Amino acid sequence: MRTHAGEPLPSDSTLIRNWKRWEAGDSEPDQFYKTLIAKTFGTVTAAFFPREGRSETEGHLLQGTGMGTLEILARIRASDVSQSTLDALKIAADRLCCEYPYMSPEQLQVEGRSWLNRVTALLGRRLTLAQHREILNVAGWIALLVGCVEYDMGMRREAEATRKAALTLGNESGNGEVVAWAHEMRAWYALTQGDYRGVVVAARTGTTAAPRQGVAVQLEAQSAKAWARMGDRRQVETALDRGRKLLESLPYPEDTDHHFVVDPAKFDFYAMDCYRIVGEDSLAEMYAREVIRSSTAPDGTVRKPMRVAEAQVTLGVVAARSGDVEQATAYGHRALDGDRKSLPSLILCSNELSRLLARDHPYEPTAADYLEKLRSLRF
Repeated sequence: MRTHAGEPLPSDSTLIRNWKRWEAGDSEPDQFYKTLIAKTFGTVTAAFFPREGRSETEGHLLQGTGMGTLEILARIRASDVSQSTLDALKIAADRLCCEYPYMSPEQLQVEGRSWLNRVTALLGRRLTLAQHREILNVAGWIALLVGCVEYDMGMRREAEATRKAALTLGNESGNGEVVAWAHEMRAWYALTQGDYRGVVVAARTGTTAAPRQGVAVQLEAQSAKAWARMGDRRQVETALDRGRKLLESLPYPEDTDHHFVVDPAKFDFYAMDCYRIVGEDSLAEMYAREVIRSSTAPDGTVRKPMRVAEAQVTLGVVAARSGDVEQATAYGHRALDGDRKSLPSLILCSNELSRLLARDHPYEPTAADYLEKLRSLRF
């Protein structure tokens, strides 16, 4: 704590006494110490000290405008492009983005494309300049979502075409955040395809478009992941630190389920991936367990299934490196068994576990079963 503090701290005995009170739950640290503790553990304040009553996805987002889906569609067909209709379209787009962690990719792709067609059809109507820009914005966010889902499903060519469409929509509307997310998707595609230099270039370009938005945090994370795979530990720490500082400065997001919102808990997810790659097993395991904890509701419902899957792979890698084949393959199977998965990202991190098992335990039956299961997922 003294290393990370920007001002003198009390004596050791006072700090230890306070720490024990905080750990026991007798008192809560103030904002100064919360920030300092989070920084000491390499994360952000809101991830280490999550807020009570965090915003969750509301089951009926469209109620905010008093309109349901059928009424929105009726208004669109009736050429009603009033502000209330535009507001309802924006909420519909947000609803889709919030369903990304849960809805099957096939269903989300169909719904996303359907809404994208409806929204872009409005561009042929007589619109004010402001209305035209708002419709481009809504279409840009939906296109980003559809591109992500297509890539999750292994549809690389379609995903890249949709990503480019989103980039064009962002440029036409002047929305730097949409532009930056389009570049973030390019960085993600490059990462899963092994083009690590391409990740860094895409991340730099995206950060230029929206340097103070949450997307810049994710762009730094993609850079850190790429540097980890290139073996540059210093650049990993530098990129993570830039992302951590920016995330610490941003307000807490209104809805952490929104796919294009970087919530504080996601920083631990970034760090987990990087430390797994560079071989820091104790740190990777610590972050993986925290990712699973923060992504699971008190009743056991998994809120962020794709994050949990990659955390399970991380625990599997740590177990494999320690020689525990049974535990490693158990974690590996759990990761592959989830209903909601991003195939490129899951295969990317699962390949690390498969290489370890194939190299060190090629004749273990449990390892062979896992490797065969992963092979079938690839093809």
